[in-house]
Amino acid sequence: MGDAIDRILEEWRRERPDLDLSAMEVFGRLAQVVRLMMPQVDRVFTKRGLRQGEFDVLAALRRAGPPYTLIPSELSDVLMMSRAGMTNRLDRLEAAGLVQRSLDPADRRSFLVRLTDEGLRVVDEALTEHAANLARLAAPLSSEDAAMLAATLRKLLGGPLGNPGHREA
Repeated sequence: MGDAIDRILEEWRRERPDLDLSAMEVFGRLAQVVRLMMPQVDRVFTKRGLRQGEFDVLAALRRAGPPYTLIPSELSDVLMMSRAGMTNRLDRLEAAGLVQRSLDPADRRSFLVRLTDEGLRVVDEALTEHAANLARLAAPLSSEDAAMLAATLRKLLGGPLGNPGHREA
């Protein structure tokens, strides 16, 4: 009794028995997991009026520790996104009262972004629910399965996928 990925692979093996499809199976399943997981993850954030990217900003500030402050370029680097995209997220979060921007006294050309008390409350509540939701989604895996999967994915991200400039010798 297979799933959709098994059926696709069976059809390809019938049509193209000359190809090694093991990587297609891995990435097909990863894509399916992400496709099924994201709506369930997004619901946690949507309940609080957040998008995933906005939660990511709040979470980065929270992880920075007290006083929960970073400059926009640090946020962009941590979240691996453009400065322009960061500005849009910060505009929305500031309008919602979750972050506050102020001039950086050490560099008057830069701003500091700080979690407000409301932002701290919202990110802590969202993170608590997000962690519980992810644990629920991962419940079919034993702790050993989860550790092995995490290690395997770390290894995969250490190769050409995670390092686009990496080339095989």
